[in-house]
Amino acid sequence: MTTPYPVERRAGYFAPDTINFILNLGRALHTYGYAAHRLEAVLGKASLDLGVEAHFFSTPTSIMVAFGSMDSQRTFMIRVQPGEQDLGKLAELDAIVLQVLKGDVTPAEGSSRIDMISAAPPRYGLLLTALAFGLTSGAATRFLGGGLREIIVSTGLGLVVGALAVVGVRYAAVARTFETVASFLVAFLATVLSHSYPHSVFLATLGGIIVLVPGFTFTVSMIELSTRHLSSGTARLSAAMMTFLSILFGVALGTALGTTISGAPISIAPASVPAWYNLVALLVAPLGFLVLLKAEQRSAPWLVLVGVLAFYSSRLGAMLFGPELGSFVGALAVGVASNLLAVMRDRPSQVYLVPGILLLVPGSVGMRSLTALMEREVISGIETAFRMVVIAVSIVAGILIANVIGPRRSLP
Repeated sequence: MTTPYPVERRAGYFAPDTINFILNLGRALHTYGYAAHRLEAVLGKASLDLGVEAHFFSTPTSIMVAFGSMDSQRTFMIRVQPGEQDLGKLAELDAIVLQVLKGDVTPAEGSSRIDMISAAPPRYGLLLTALAFGLTSGAATRFLGGGLREIIVSTGLGLVVGALAVVGVRYAAVARTFETVASFLVAFLATVLSHSYPHSVFLATLGGIIVLVPGFTFTVSMIELSTRHLSSGTARLSAAMMTFLSILFGVALGTALGTTISGAPISIAPASVPAWYNLVALLVAPLGFLVLLKAEQRSAPWLVLVGVLAFYSSRLGAMLFGPELGSFVGALAVGVASNLLAVMRDRPSQVYLVPGILLLVPGSVGMRSLTALMEREVISGIETAFRMVVIAVSIVAGILIANVIGPRRSLP
């Protein structure tokens, strides 16, 4: 393949600028949320177009890259921490990769621009981020079947979680125990508040911590396992399960302490609400995701559109095939739409796919399963856990099939 940057091919030698660009790109893509299969695909495409023979191995905590033929390889190992989704920076990185591959920018200039993106401050301020936690929790509670009381309480609890997340940005000790402490506070406050403002304690608690539940991480791990990235998928699955258990411990401790201080919680069934509440939630949730996932503001209308498509296509699928397979229909629709938008707007499909899939992931089902097991309802807990796995597999199948039948960009 002819490339804009001739590479000297003696004894496995490659231009240092090209190697540095590929390594910097891999680190940045990993930090901002690319799973193993997408990361290796993008790096493979970039290496091929730049005339570099390279082999990649990605896990949630490291990237290994071997340049050159088998008898003269140079191997690099990059230690990385599992990063948060930053859709805005992913879009910027995508634009840089395209410019380098087209020859408009040299690999050295591309590396410099990647460093600038990495050093840039967060797209949204701490106050707006905390507010997004609250709004997302309130919207999610409506999707979980909550009424007005549960929406109000969970919105307030989500703001508490958002405030704690802001503190965690400044203090590493808080960040390390964030899920446990946040779930403890949410469960404690939901239990105590039920005496002065009766509500469904379970739904309010679940809505308050829904942003913490690693349903998306669990789904990504299933995708990696399905695409034969076994090491990364297994590690990510283990991390998701540990996060589930940390949240569950916090909820159990908070509920127990709240009950000890104020007595048994007063839990009532959620009241029915008008259908237009769903429409408001479908507007609020994608805008909350826009901030939490640090997406570009100009993506807001498309995120709302994908969210509406995810919600109603999964509902239609549930009516036709049952709730578990309904997630397959929703994921298929979101996957095709995301690929189409990626081609039309020349952006990574992940910008549109992640917010849509977040409305489908089985995180709440997983929490119900673990809660049932904690309460020694073993049969119910196992049945719910199996349902979670089926939903996750349905979502994975929908995404993979969408990548086959939908339009695709040249860059993965």
